[in-house]
Amino acid sequence: MFEVMGDVINYYEQNFSYIAREFYRHFLMAAYGVLFAAVVSIPLGIVIARYGRLSNWVIQLANIIQTIPHLAMLSILMLAMGLGANTIVVALFLYSILPIVKNTYTGIMNVDQVLLDSGRAMGMTKGQILRMVELPLALSVIMAGLRNALVIAIGIVAIGAFFGAGGLGDIIIRGTNVTDGTAIILAGAIPTALMAIIADLIMGTLERVLHPVKTPKHKEGPEEAEPA
Repeated sequence: MFEVMGDVINYYEQNFSYIAREFYRHFLMAAYGVLFAAVVSIPLGIVIARYGRLSNWVIQLANIIQTIPHLAMLSILMLAMGLGANTIVVALFLYSILPIVKNTYTGIMNVDQVLLDSGRAMGMTKGQILRMVELPLALSVIMAGLRNALVIAIGIVAIGAFFGAGGLGDIIIRGTNVTDGTAIILAGAIPTALMAIIADLIMGTLERVLHPVKTPKHKEGPEEAEPA
């Protein structure tokens, strides 16, 4: 085990610039896929929250997309778009729709009706209620959807190396193609796992910061004696 980890460290030292470049490329593909999905899915989630009849159709369609195996989806897109990063980004876009649109819909629907009625009583328009009441209160739930989508996307990008997209999966494939390539496989797998963990921690922190209900912090210390 120690010998393998020593080989991994040696591989990092000899190929640092290559690994850093693939790490950056890997993250960009995941981020772009989720970003494009957010641009479409957040407004779509708001729309289906307004028109309840559409919600089942949209969410069921997103569920169907989610059940397609990753390799099958990438193979289908490859036939239409060819090899390269664009194919992976489109696949990530499709896979990211469900968690984002579902969380946006859930966040908007869970806003307290009393707050909405109060906004209307103050003369606020539907657009003002959306911007000033619904979206701020639903933001932490939407962030949870983005968090799930990003972590899933980071894992899917690793498969993208089979379709000419590069990324850290390219290092893993190099390890599988050589004799005793365990160290090379780990050299690609470890930063992939770290990227997913760091992304999850950062997005989780943002989710807590944006949560509308803050948990008060109780100061520890001796209780004051009640006056006699």
